Amino acid sequence: MNYIKQLDSLIAASVSPYHCIMAAADQLLAAGFEELPLAAPWELKQGHSYYINAFDSTLMAFSVGKELGEVPSLRLAASHTDWPCLKVKPSPEVTALQYGKLNVEVYGSPLFGTWFDRPLSMAGKVCVTGASPMEPKTIFVDFSRPLLTVPNLAIHMNRDANEGVAVNAQIDMLPLIARITDELSREDFFLEALAKEAGVKKEDILDYEIYIYNWESGTLLGLQNEFYSAPRLDNLTSVQACLSGITAGPYQSGIHAIALYDNEEIGSRTKQGAASALTEHILEKVCLSLGYSREAFLNALLNGFLLSMDVAHAVHPNHMEKCDIKNQIIMGDGVAIKLAASQAYATDASSTGIIEGICRAEDIPYKKFSNRSDIKGGSTLGSISTALLTMKTVDVGVPILAMHSAREVMGARDQEALVKLAKAFFQA
Repeated sequence: MNYIKQLDSLIAASVSPYHCIMAAADQLLAAGFEELPLAAPWELKQGHSYYINAFDSTLMAFSVGKELGEVPSLRLAASHTDWPCLKVKPSPEVTALQYGKLNVEVYGSPLFGTWFDRPLSMAGKVCVTGASPMEPKTIFVDFSRPLLTVPNLAIHMNRDANEGVAVNAQIDMLPLIARITDELSREDFFLEALAKEAGVKKEDILDYEIYIYNWESGTLLGLQNEFYSAPRLDNLTSVQACLSGITAGPYQSGIHAIALYDNEEIGSRTKQGAASALTEHILEKVCLSLGYSREAFLNALLNGFLLSMDVAHAVHPNHMEKCDIKNQIIMGDGVAIKLAASQAYATDASSTGIIEGICRAEDIPYKKFSNRSDIKGGSTLGSISTALLTMKTVDVGVPILAMHSAREVMGARDQEALVKLAKAFFQA
């Protein structure tokens, strides 16, 4: 269960996309990777490994082989660092009698009902006045203790609760954080708490991005500990697999890279998302820094391969009718290779054959997965990335239940299969 222990450590540390990037950087530094500035000249060396923190919530890491050739071979694995949750709005203090609540907005598409009655905490970043207006100081915070809860309405006051009642994001999802006393300001109780946590004066705070997260820890469950239940499995399972794959080097030849993107849950169309030009710009800088021409860089892209890693839908034991009549996967089956005629999963026969060949050669358990033809499934960053990078792509991931819940569940041994695939992908 070492694979689950490693995943559990990442989940515990990754309480916001920013903290996920910091935890990823720690793993890379421990493996000998060197940090590079995003917007500065690079002097790269063959046989060395590097990473770039892009805008605090996205990271790219790469290893340069000792042998490169006229056109470097390029392999890229990608995942995302964000998950559906609640995010604190500006001026969030709301009072109801002596209760203090926070005005929040929905990030992504969470299962609202799963956020009720849980111990919740907050984490993110705070921007405060710096040396100049163009250089504010950024402080990362994690309250790291149970602070909030979204209380359910008692069934005595909502007799239809078990019949399926709509949840209003503006009314029902505001978390309770305090009882207002003389020690707390009705107008600024959140801002004062944030300033104290960041170690700054509240008047020095310019802005913040604070996410609410499930404070509960992950745990094994089942008669034989065959399942793992935890927050943020979507998509920290894949983040850890990417990190394990890239740090298994150094690799003898070619360029091997990973991209850990933010904002997948809201469409990826941001400067740090998979729908941006960020990856192409960084890969071009890599090639130019190694002395390649732009034509060689374009050839490397066109001949490259992207392994897009995101979770898949396991068959639900109480709702098997929601899955395809044939192409199903259950927790414990290994890696899901995801296919869709709509190209919501960016997989074709040629690229699938490569990943299947790797799985068979390395004895990695896998199954092919498709959604029901009359139910639209989710999409991934794979189809977005491959349209921009124009390289062969396959979408894979571990099968989970309760996707987009505040707490999801997976097969404990599936993480091992995903990590082994990531390592074999870079080594093949």
